[in-house]
Amino acid sequence: MSIGLIALLDDIAGLAKVAAASLDDVAAQAGRAGVKAAGVVIDDAAVTPRYVVGFAAERELPIVGRIAAGSLRNKLLFLLPAALALGAFAPWAITPLLMLGGAYLCYEGTEKIYEALFPHGAHAHEAKLETGAGDSQALEDQKVSSAIKTDFILSAEIMAITLAALPEGSIWTKAAVLAVVAVGITVAVYGGVALIVKADDAGVAMAANTSRSAAGSLIRGVGRALVKGMPGFLTLLGIVGTAAMIWVGGGILVHGLEGYGLPAIGHAIHAAAEAAVGAIGPLAGFIEWLVTAAGSGLVGLVVGAALIPLTSFILAPAWRGLACLRPRTT
Repeated sequence: MSIGLIALLDDIAGLAKVAAASLDDVAAQAGRAGVKAAGVVIDDAAVTPRYVVGFAAERELPIVGRIAAGSLRNKLLFLLPAALALGAFAPWAITPLLMLGGAYLCYEGTEKIYEALFPHGAHAHEAKLETGAGDSQALEDQKVSSAIKTDFILSAEIMAITLAALPEGSIWTKAAVLAVVAVGITVAVYGGVALIVKADDAGVAMAANTSRSAAGSLIRGVGRALVKGMPGFLTLLGIVGTAAMIWVGGGILVHGLEGYGLPAIGHAIHAAAEAAVGAIGPLAGFIEWLVTAAGSGLVGLVVGAALIPLTSFILAPAWRGLACLRPRTT
């Protein structure tokens, strides 16, 4: 074997090692960034199942698939290039956009609580659209469109959180990490949603098992538990999703304020977490996280409560006024 060929093979082996290290680095960065976006992911998974309520069982998975495809299109075709452009040309805009998204999460979560405590018809327009839909296909299209629009906001926050969590590096590494997070989170969220929406059907099938064996009895018991437990599970998932919106949004705002030289709220939350750990001792990591999440959630509730009247009496009327000024097409 010639020396030149040996040198070429050595170079190829070196490039392979570099590529493998780069892939490992991308996977590690994607994992860390995905964890930071977990709160938004929980809310995404909690919100989506309500879009298939009321449809025939055979349409549930196709609807979830359509929403998942729209979510992936949002992330890869629109949000990923926008995130890369921000990182390259306007990195100063990342924190304000994150804080704007955090404020939106606070508003949405707090508005859900307000709507549950004091029903006020904030979502009456959705019911009107549903009753006005002429057929099941039109209703399905309207639901899918609404879900994809909601997903766009949550996906934008996920991509912004991911971008903010990335260290300095090449634009290709950032693009790879963003793409891995986009695909991974979409598969995780909508795969989980598919399992959730079909769990009751699986429970019915399991409960109908006719085997007289111990295994058959166990399968029937699990099936009945699934059928009875899914409504409560969906309610719990919605509560967790709402809480996640508020504490994640509040945490984003707190960290953003620290970046702008206003660390007092963040320091107060950190001091409270340290005091709780010192007082309780066991499960220190969990206690610290719980107190930090509670402090961030309190900030989120305050901000969300302030945004409800601002949105209802100023922003929404202004938006409707602008909509009226748009030229209508015939």
